[in-house]
Amino acid sequence: MLNQEPTKRHREIDEVSENKIRHFEITKCDKRIVDVIGVGLGPFNLGLAALLQGVPDVDGLFFEQKPAFNWHPGMLIEGTTLQVPFLADLVTMADATSPYSFLNYLQENNRLYHFYFLERFHIPRREYNDYCQWVAGQLNGCRFGKRVDNIKRGEEYFEVDVYDAKQDVVEQFYSKHLVIGVGTVPTMPDAFQGPSAEDIFHSADFLDHQERCRRAKSIAVVGSGQSAAEVFLTLLKDQTAYGYRLDWLTRSKGFFPMEYSKLGLEHFSPDYTNYFFNLPKEKRDAVFPQQDLLYKGIDTDTIAEIYDLLYERSIGGASPDVCLQAMTEVTRIHEKPGDSGFELELYQWQQEQRFTLESDIVIAGTGYRQHVPECLSGLHSLIRWDEFGRYVVNKDYTLSLNEQGSNHIFVQNGELHTHGVGAPDLGLGAHRNAVIINKLAGRDVYPVHERNVFQHFGVKTRSEPYAIY
Repeated sequence: MLNQEPTKRHREIDEVSENKIRHFEITKCDKRIVDVIGVGLGPFNLGLAALLQGVPDVDGLFFEQKPAFNWHPGMLIEGTTLQVPFLADLVTMADATSPYSFLNYLQENNRLYHFYFLERFHIPRREYNDYCQWVAGQLNGCRFGKRVDNIKRGEEYFEVDVYDAKQDVVEQFYSKHLVIGVGTVPTMPDAFQGPSAEDIFHSADFLDHQERCRRAKSIAVVGSGQSAAEVFLTLLKDQTAYGYRLDWLTRSKGFFPMEYSKLGLEHFSPDYTNYFFNLPKEKRDAVFPQQDLLYKGIDTDTIAEIYDLLYERSIGGASPDVCLQAMTEVTRIHEKPGDSGFELELYQWQQEQRFTLESDIVIAGTGYRQHVPECLSGLHSLIRWDEFGRYVVNKDYTLSLNEQGSNHIFVQNGELHTHGVGAPDLGLGAHRNAVIINKLAGRDVYPVHERNVFQHFGVKTRSEPYAIY
């Protein structure tokens, strides 16, 4: 890190942080109430914690059960990048002057000129993780190795039981408001649930199993999203050195690219979020499944690299030991007798034909799902749920509650069904946090603009100008 005199902005934030350290010395018998407690410390709640450093009248504590910040460590494959520009860091889209921006991370770590000459808009995924760790290391309100076990509602506050793994004790904290930011969990289809072998695993754990993959005779990758493609490409690069057969299966119609045109990207904007939220609930549920390629496809560069490598290896009549099979669903997986891998029952749904495939290792690139953390079980009757067991979420990211009061529960990346495809997008995280902070503070701390894109998603009124303002 550069040895330099802190700026006035840095000194002000340091003073706020010191005040918060003193404020957060809470014991079981001390009912000092903080303004907000965050459950989970992924990028969204970490961004909220960073933006709150510049808001001295709102104090927050954030708890994460993992011992340190680590963003999808099993997919930090060398050469992979974020699918959003570096401006989609923790803070910039809400406060471009924040000392917790990615550009300031580069400045503080003497990497500005390296990045300048790199001339890329999309940064390495490993560097994004390092950047987030750099931010987390500066925020005194972020507590790692602490698991939120239970939350109860008092008359004027929430009572939060937090298990400290290092001290092996449960501490009690009190907060006016909550922000649930536990993220998503890997999805394993039912067909993958039977065998209890370590050689069937989710792509989220790929790097943990990479050495085992190199010793296998055959590997099957299932799924056609970005994670599955990155795993397949990594295995394809290693194939000539380790000699395994490689299969790539998906029940989708093909290995299609993600929508990445400039006007297509405008769906990841506050404007589209507002439009989607205001649709009738039935319409939202009908529209969302039709938007897969806005967020589930493969980066075109990744597709090109896979194709180019296959082309190179087919020169001179060579035939790489690789099979790409679309429109094919894995319906069941059997463990073969002994230590000889698995038999996959497959169904080509367009031809309506069934067949089998043998493989030593099966990697499920089958995405992630939203989930409700167990610590909310004590608040289940307080929270309103829809008929599918999902949160009922208000426009300002508060959960709709059965009992009205001044205590709010906000949600981060748990509102896909109410706010649309932008919910898990890093580029909208700072905007959502600006809305949350303005609600917590009761004033406009960070600007939230009504018009941010060129197109209109709904009917344009006669009085509405086309100009961006």
